Amino acid sequence: MPDTVVRSFRWLSALTVLALLGLATPALAVKAATYFALGDSYSSGVGAGSYGNSGSCKRSANAYPQLWANKHAGTNFTFLACSGARTGDVLNQANSITSAATLVTVSVGGNDAGFVDVITKCTLGSDQDCVNRVNTAKDYATNTLPGLLTTVYNKIKSKAPNARLIVVGYPRFYAVPGSCGTGLSDAKRSAINGGIDVATGVLSQRAQAAGATFVDVRGSFTGHNICASGESYLNSLTFPVDESYHPTVAGQAKGYYPPLAAVTG
Repeated sequence: MPDTVVRSFRWLSALTVLALLGLATPALAVKAATYFALGDSYSSGVGAGSYGNSGSCKRSANAYPQLWANKHAGTNFTFLACSGARTGDVLNQANSITSAATLVTVSVGGNDAGFVDVITKCTLGSDQDCVNRVNTAKDYATNTLPGLLTTVYNKIKSKAPNARLIVVGYPRFYAVPGSCGTGLSDAKRSAINGGIDVATGVLSQRAQAAGATFVDVRGSFTGHNICASGESYLNSLTFPVDESYHPTVAGQAKGYYPPLAAVTG
């Protein structure tokens, strides 16, 4: 047998033994994430229960940020999202981000555009009242919200220059036509969904401009919206009232978490 072959064989044999003994160079360990979750009620988990001692912020143990942290061992997790948060509130949340952050998620914009007032008007008013209020929200989302979002995303990036920023959107609320025999008309449901679609477009565009990743959850909620025939991922009108039109436990686990996991691993 040629000398070079013998030497190669001996080298491979020695490496095999070292590997079996655990002495060979180990695989590189995956560094644990330092994760900050910012945003409004859709990130805090309103509607999914188990709020612990988070008070009016209603940070749920079932919310997608907590689920992500639970599934990624060693995560250094800071949960800052709070019910009712607007862009100005999220700017304050961002003050708590450290430069060690490797992942930041954020959902914001719905409250700025008047989410609560839209739902109130559509519930109590006529079809035209609802359409008019949604159109006002669309105008705000198109003309005013983009600048506010850019300020938020830039603030986050300045606080966490090495972090991956992920902007998370909102689900469509209704299946149209749906299986609900009572409640809002299809005209109102369509108007509300249309408003969410406009907001989604703005969020996606501003996220892209900021170099962030946008997570569109509308697809994962399809077939599980209010009035859909499948398992509902959203509360309809419920008590406490502030939990209406927010994801259930299933909505957080099956509607929000999978698309986030798809872009983060």
